[in-house]
Amino acid sequence: MGARKRLAALARKEALKTQYFAKLQNCPSSPRKMRYVVDLIRGMEVNRALGTLRFNKKHAAQDLEKLLCSAIANWEQKNGRKAEEGELFVTRIYCDGASTLKRMRPAPQGRGYRIRKRSNHVAIFVGTKTND
Repeated sequence: MGARKRLAALARKEALKTQYFAKLQNCPSSPRKMRYVVDLIRGMEVNRALGTLRFNKKHAAQDLEKLLCSAIANWEQKNGRKAEEGELFVTRIYCDGASTLKRMRPAPQGRGYRIRKRSNHVAIFVGTKTND
């Protein structure tokens, strides 16, 4: 790795120390299905987002609920106090595609159809409105 890349990587690493986030990697659902739920809670206050996720029927909402609880716990751990009502917000959340498992399914007349089992990565950042 060159010196310029190393310095940029160190700067990114230092910037992450002041942010409060949680990551979910290799979640076994397609990114498209996860983005439906991610778009619901973007920019919401965390208690309201937890309620939205708890009563959502989509399976991806369960994974995001656990991830949001983890991000809140990370914020509380770094700040040394409990989060108050209306203080924390979902500042940034995104879902990217991860690796895809490729499988073959038998098809008529000796052919094979391809099955793509997709997975995704989700990152959620929480913070206060005054801070961001």
